[in-house]
Amino acid sequence: MNNPLLKHSWSPYLVGVGIGMLSWFAFWSADHPLGITTAFEHTAAMILEAAIPGLAESNSYYQEQSPKIGWQWMLVVGVLLGSVISSFMSGDREPITVPPLWQSRFGASAGLRLTVALLSAGLMIFGARLAKGCTSGHGISGNLQLAASSWLFSFIFFAVAVLTAFLMYGRSVRDV
Repeated sequence: MNNPLLKHSWSPYLVGVGIGMLSWFAFWSADHPLGITTAFEHTAAMILEAAIPGLAESNSYYQEQSPKIGWQWMLVVGVLLGSVISSFMSGDREPITVPPLWQSRFGASAGLRLTVALLSAGLMIFGARLAKGCTSGHGISGNLQLAASSWLFSFIFFAVAVLTAFLMYGRSVRDV
């Protein structure tokens, strides 16, 4: 039996159709586009409210995003669970702390790799909140709606990703 869910990689065309169908379902069922970064706002508001009760209510930023677990939080959980289940089903469970390309450029330090990954994730989340949407919010949902701001976001995101790759790894990527 040739089960496509058990493959190590999937057709980008089928995945694109699946993401499009998921986006339609999100609009239909929740009346909202796909997006994840708002869940981080909710989490920060929950942590702030637990640490200093009443502070989140007095902060104008958190008045828009009250501390709650909503559908976007469930989307984050679904992405995490889905990736774990997918890796088990495909048999691709080899944990790689420091990828070979990273090692060739920056060494084998797992601590450095983790630090850079966490700082980069923080910058991405900050940028996503500044842009009022993340790669799923703008790159998928906004582009599906043909929003000019989302197309601009996607172009800039891609250009910065290419620039970052060149700055971090140089032009010798083919050698690794």
